[in-house]
Amino acid sequence: MARAPAIPFPYPLISPVASMSTSSLSPLTALSPIDGRYASKADALREWLSEAAFMRNRVKVEVHWLIALAQTGLPDMPKFSSTSEAALLALVDKFSEADAARIKEIEAVTNHDVKAVEYWLKEQVKGNAELEAASEFIHFACTSEDINNTSHGMMLKGARDGVVVPALKRAHARLVELAKANASQPMLSRTHGQPASPTTLGKEMANVAARLARAIERIERVELLGKMNGAVGNYNAHLSAYPTSTGKRSRRA
Repeated sequence: MARAPAIPFPYPLISPVASMSTSSLSPLTALSPIDGRYASKADALREWLSEAAFMRNRVKVEVHWLIALAQTGLPDMPKFSSTSEAALLALVDKFSEADAARIKEIEAVTNHDVKAVEYWLKEQVKGNAELEAASEFIHFACTSEDINNTSHGMMLKGARDGVVVPALKRAHARLVELAKANASQPMLSRTHGQPASPTTLGKEMANVAARLARAIERIERVELLGKMNGAVGNYNAHLSAYPTSTGKRSRRA
């Protein structure tokens, strides 16, 4: 079969706007409507789902993994003092946009996002002799997905419990109010696209409210899981480094 002739696009391509860059993010330069038209509606999610939030949670996972390792009694890693442990936890609590920017700078060299977090942590513990001595245990026996999947779980939980579910519950409360206020308001109902037996606006609102309540309950019940067992899930690096019972305790940390 002969190929149909190509029809040229009738309009010339528009030259790109020279000023559009990542340094001038606005509703007009955003790639997604989430950061454009609907940015104000999505602002509450930035604390949980932005890249900076992802970095903060990665730092949290790495810090708590390091503390857990120190608590297992590994022969090469004594338990941290309360001062050093507090210093590590402060890296999570005080994590800032400037910290996230520094991690991006490191990533520009490493070309690896999780490795950049590891190197940033090593920068942060410099000057603390106890933590510096243990700095090679940062990210010990982990694969990137150990850090990422647990971070994603915390991000999803935070967004669900702190933003999404409260918003849904506010919508549900308003639907209940409307259902009660319009309980006696007649409304023409339909079946097969034709007028049918009458109903009330309040009853239909109550239907939506009941369905939303069930949906909220299901969302709240979703169990967010994570894994922390190495590249292929067999604790290979853990067992190779510490095959004794002490090493086994570290795998349970």
